[in-house]
Amino acid sequence: MKVRQVEKTALLVLGALIWGMAFAAQSVGSGYVGAYTFLACRSWLACIFLTGLLLVRRRLAAVRKVRPAVTPASRGTAVRGGIFCGIFLFAASAAQQMAVGEVSTAKASFLTALYVVLVPLCGIVLGRRPDRRIWLWVAVSVAGLYLLCMAGRDTLSLSVSELKLLLCALLFAVQILLVGHYSPKLDGVTLSLYQFLTTSVLSTVFMFLFEQPQWDQILGAGVAILYCGILSSGVGYTLQIIGQRGLDPTIASLAMCLESVFGALAGWALLGQKLTPIELTGCLLMFAAIVGSTLATGKSPEPAGQVSASGKQ
Repeated sequence: MKVRQVEKTALLVLGALIWGMAFAAQSVGSGYVGAYTFLACRSWLACIFLTGLLLVRRRLAAVRKVRPAVTPASRGTAVRGGIFCGIFLFAASAAQQMAVGEVSTAKASFLTALYVVLVPLCGIVLGRRPDRRIWLWVAVSVAGLYLLCMAGRDTLSLSVSELKLLLCALLFAVQILLVGHYSPKLDGVTLSLYQFLTTSVLSTVFMFLFEQPQWDQILGAGVAILYCGILSSGVGYTLQIIGQRGLDPTIASLAMCLESVFGALAGWALLGQKLTPIELTGCLLMFAAIVGSTLATGKSPEPAGQVSASGKQ
């Protein structure tokens, strides 16, 4: 059981690596297009990528005479799950994209990654109590995030943009819990497609309502959109869905918040930004939190759908 848990955590860490690299792409893209335009373009691109992936899988399944992962009986569940996950993904991503160009990358990544604390808190509200030992590693993770992103820098006096990032963290926490609920029941790529289809439709509506997209601006942000659409959205969120299947959401959130670490490392490796000893210590604490939380829970967690009657999962 622990081996499978480590494998799933590794998938989430890979997703975090992809997302960490995406912070730079989002920042570049915000200089060309509005938040809804950027989100619409990357989400439709993700839909195209995931549709192609599903067609290839279907063709291979036909050749091998393998039964499809999602049957007609589960299609309705996939649509509902995709809509619910997509709504919160849209809201969280829009809030993040609005703020990412207005605050420092360090503070943006720290505030966004606060979902590592909000996931278990939201889980308690929904009637799901995480393993008590997890709280130690949540605290270690938050300490690492602070050293990586905030120590020696600005105070936590929050601007409007920073409040948007706090809202983003809360919305991502709900999305993580929703994925944890639906992923054991569905094929990961199918759920990811419906999720991004919902996000695409919503972001396109908001794009035409509140922005005036121009093709030259979209082309200017083309590289950033390609990275975020195919890798960050198409690949990263699919890894999240597959990795979260049967994994404690608190451990999942700890793994995914490593995007802050990878974002800082990408800035050092690609942009020449240096990490101070304090920031490196923060990175080490983050990795320690992932390893510790993974080894601390050897039993399979209660399925996310099995909550008290008050929980609307």
